[in-house]
Amino acid sequence: MSAAYEKDFYAWANEQAALLRAGRLNEADIAHIAEEIESMGKAEQRELVSRLTVLLLHLLKWRVQPGMRGGSWEATIKVQRRDLSRLLRDNPSLKSKLDEAMGDAYGDAIILAASETGLSEASLPSACLWSFEQAMDAEFWPE
Repeated sequence: MSAAYEKDFYAWANEQAALLRAGRLNEADIAHIAEEIESMGKAEQRELVSRLTVLLLHLLKWRVQPGMRGGSWEATIKVQRRDLSRLLRDNPSLKSKLDEAMGDAYGDAIILAASETGLSEASLPSACLWSFEQAMDAEFWPE
């Protein structure tokens, strides 16, 4: 089983799905199946941080570079809000990870904002100025 898992993941995955559907659990590669399911959960959490990073980055740029505001930044903010709403609707247990995700995402957003704006990281707020709820509010645009 492990050889198939290592050599041809696609074939292994299809074989495992067939075994599970047939109820042949004793033949299934349970250890690797469990590992893959855990990995899928971690991927959802990484997506949460990634989307929050993009949202916070654009909110930061909106705040610190008002002269550069445009349709592209506005669209990115709106789309990330919608994507985050869908992600949390589809994975409600991720809400318990929001504080940690906001902290991770803001740290990344600061690095990216400094790079994209030419400002120093030290000149940007060291802590996130907005709560998750505020960042997600369709009426909120930082000034």
